[in-house]
Amino acid sequence: MKTFANVVLGLFILKAVIAPPPSGTVNYDTDTYEVDLEDLDIYDYSENISVDQGEIEIGTVLPVVNRPIISPEQIPEEAEEEEESTPKLIDGSSPQGPLSPGVLVPETSGGVSTCILCTCIATTVYCDDHNLDSVPPLPRTTTHAYLRFNKISRISKTDFSHLNKLQKIDLTSNIIAEIDEDAFRTLPSLNELILRDNRLRQLPELPNTMTVIDLSHNRLGRKGLKNEAFKDMNDLHLLYLVDNNLDHIPIPLPESLQALHLQDNNIQEMHEDTFCNMKDYSYSRRSLEDVRLDGNPINLSKTPQAFMCLPRIPIGRLI
Repeated sequence: MKTFANVVLGLFILKAVIAPPPSGTVNYDTDTYEVDLEDLDIYDYSENISVDQGEIEIGTVLPVVNRPIISPEQIPEEAEEEEESTPKLIDGSSPQGPLSPGVLVPETSGGVSTCILCTCIATTVYCDDHNLDSVPPLPRTTTHAYLRFNKISRISKTDFSHLNKLQKIDLTSNIIAEIDEDAFRTLPSLNELILRDNRLRQLPELPNTMTVIDLSHNRLGRKGLKNEAFKDMNDLHLLYLVDNNLDHIPIPLPESLQALHLQDNNIQEMHEDTFCNMKDYSYSRRSLEDVRLDGNPINLSKTPQAFMCLPRIPIGRLI
């Protein structure tokens, strides 16, 4: 009987072993599934494994959008106006070009926005060291124009003619050799003109509103200044004419003058009435405190009466 029971139990176990696996889906509980991947020898992380690049494609594919083709007739008028109003550089190119954009300012008389190339702060225009060969069109509101260290060779009468508020022009270190006669004369507000380090041979007529004039290091020579060029400038304070090959002091000089620099010229003599009034020995000229004549072939000791009315003796050779 015991033997029969063992045979039945063995047949039952054999049937359970050779039975097919269940066809239903098996769910695994992740909380109890604690098999360590390191114990499974199914991944080979070889660094030298070769991969067929043709079989792998990695990237992000943008969706294809079917955009309708728009003809020029279908472009709205607003878009055309926006394109036309895009500011241009002085040379007519777009500000998206190689030049750095600056600050936009009101348009000039020519309809061109200037200060994309230059730098404009309020009513002051800085256009230094831009390799310019002519004066660019400036906004009508400009009061101070700095155009130093360029290659400007000529000043036309139209370069500043529309700038009624212009007070200062600085053209230091250009190659200016010619200036039209009416380039500055008609500017009602101009009071400072700086033309240092140029090639100027003739100074045009200037307005009587001038307070500062610097023409140092030019080529004015004997005939570069008109007779009585500074006589009626009643507000002129500073006059610099250094290194111009001048052979005389440009008299008469206005009473308002405070500094006169004439170093390194060819001045050989001074008249007794150059600064003083020989008919009135009580006359004094207290405002003119800075007269420089060093670097000239003049002996100041020969004409002591010429500067007796000054608060200080001019700087120069006394022997």
